[in-house]
Amino acid sequence: MSAPIRIVVADDHPVVRDGVVGVLRAQGFEVVGQAGDGEQAMALVAELDPDVLVLDLRMPGTGGVEVIERLRTGEARAGVLVLTTFDTDSDVVAAIEAGATGYLLKDAPTPDLVEAVRATAAGETVLSPAVATRLASRLRSPGPTAQLSPREREVLTLVARGTTNRAIAASLFVSEATVKTHLGHIFDKLGVTDRAAAVARAYDRGILG
Repeated sequence: MSAPIRIVVADDHPVVRDGVVGVLRAQGFEVVGQAGDGEQAMALVAELDPDVLVLDLRMPGTGGVEVIERLRTGEARAGVLVLTTFDTDSDVVAAIEAGATGYLLKDAPTPDLVEAVRATAAGETVLSPAVATRLASRLRSPGPTAQLSPREREVLTLVARGTTNRAIAASLFVSEATVKTHLGHIFDKLGVTDRAAAVARAYDRGILG
């Protein structure tokens, strides 16, 4: 028989985390670690080298998207299955762009969670039906993809004031890596390659000022 899939579960709500762990263990998975915040999740992934990290998206301190980005930068082997209550466009796209393998909502039936974990361990993309519908709609309607999220507008406004990445990170209580990620998304959406061009394009389109 093949070895059981090894999992780390990260969620800042102990009751929810215990429930997810109980369901996974009842289905034959090996839960090797539990984390209550993003930093602990990354430490456990580095220490235990699991097959899958089941990750809540919004946690105190280092949030889920930044966890995904940093794990991908560090070339962690684990696939990341986001398990969250949030299905807004900004949450979904940010997680997928950061490198999440799957995105599932917490109200998903147990069989869907089991299948999602197995797919994530195999490196296959898995999305809840609601999330898949949102992404499909977004692809069919290219207009909204060119719009900046509220956080991206915040970042761009600070850039227009000449604020450095480090100062932006301190102002928004995020890491410099997260600021750079936001800037990358802004550049892509505005069709530019640097900060000055982004500000100019934003003024031209009426996004700023």
